[in-house]
Amino acid sequence: MALTQQRKQEIMSNYQVHETDTGSAEVQVAMLTDRISRLSLHLQANKKDHSSRRGLLKMIGQRKRLLSYIQKGSREKYQDLIARLGIRG
Repeated sequence: MALTQQRKQEIMSNYQVHETDTGSAEVQVAMLTDRISRLSLHLQANKKDHSSRRGLLKMIGQRKRLLSYIQKGSREKYQDLIARLGIRG
């Protein structure tokens, strides 16, 4: 379920604010979104995996908190990010 190093680098290069950015809120939201989508596919096939479902709910909550932080800072950055990720805001 974990992201590979290559996939992390792709996400960072697409969503980083500056060239050495590895942990901004935008990058964290993008990584969480990728992990959430992978885990959602896993849970569709494995309906009784309740511990993974709990982890999914924790990740969704973390992403929601990060998105609210971004929205407080700049509404335009928030709108751009959710449009690029293809998620509901």
